[in-house]
Amino acid sequence: MNFENKVAIVTGAGQGIGFEICRQLAANGATVLLNDIDAELASAAVKKINATNAQRCIAIPGDSSDVDFIHQMVNTAVDHYGHLDIVIANSGITLYGDFATYPPEAFFKVLQVNLGGSFFLAQAASNQMKLQQSGGSILFMSSVVGHQALKDLACYAMTKAALEMLAKNLVIELSQYNINVNTVAPGATLTERTTLEADYERVWSEITPMGRPAYVSDIANTALFLVSDGAKHITGQNVVVDGGWSVVSTLPKGIK
Repeated sequence: MNFENKVAIVTGAGQGIGFEICRQLAANGATVLLNDIDAELASAAVKKINATNAQRCIAIPGDSSDVDFIHQMVNTAVDHYGHLDIVIANSGITLYGDFATYPPEAFFKVLQVNLGGSFFLAQAASNQMKLQQSGGSILFMSSVVGHQALKDLACYAMTKAALEMLAKNLVIELSQYNINVNTVAPGATLTERTTLEADYERVWSEITPMGRPAYVSDIANTALFLVSDGAKHITGQNVVVDGGWSVVSTLPKGIK
């Protein structure tokens, strides 16, 4: 996959899946604006990527759920590089909680980040892509829990299922401008955060048909394909990357 002369924004990319997507995009020729709410994390991530990818990545720290900052990201891409071709709305938060007592402040925070940030980033990016008249690709990061219920994740799972419907609806809105929109739904994935959870890798290895959780590269490989020129006729679709877990849906024991 060749991303030469492509400009991409990836949110929530200081580590984990987002970081690996940025690393792979830069390694394949793209110029990448790497966003994270943690400025130090974003800066460190960019240094790692640029150490082997000829300064193809810049940090753009800030709150990806803030509409003013979303427009700032898009404007930065255009002001610095003249165009914007790829947007990957990877930012998301998970706030576990029992449905019966889930607090309103947690509910609205999850919606603001997972849905609001993704919706308004797609809006701002697609409006810029229309002006360019050269098309583009938008990718939302869903989750396997948008397909399979897990305890204490009602709010989070709801937002992820909603992103898949948003991608479908945007087919009607954006296809005429040669903008395709898809989602990726990762299953259990080994990241800096999940590896801190006791027995995470062992438990998910036991219940995943392919015998292990996903690596961040598994998710990034799928993401890159969906925003590549080779996937331009794919839109409104979701790809589940979970080693077959959602097919058998064996529930994990002892971890969330």
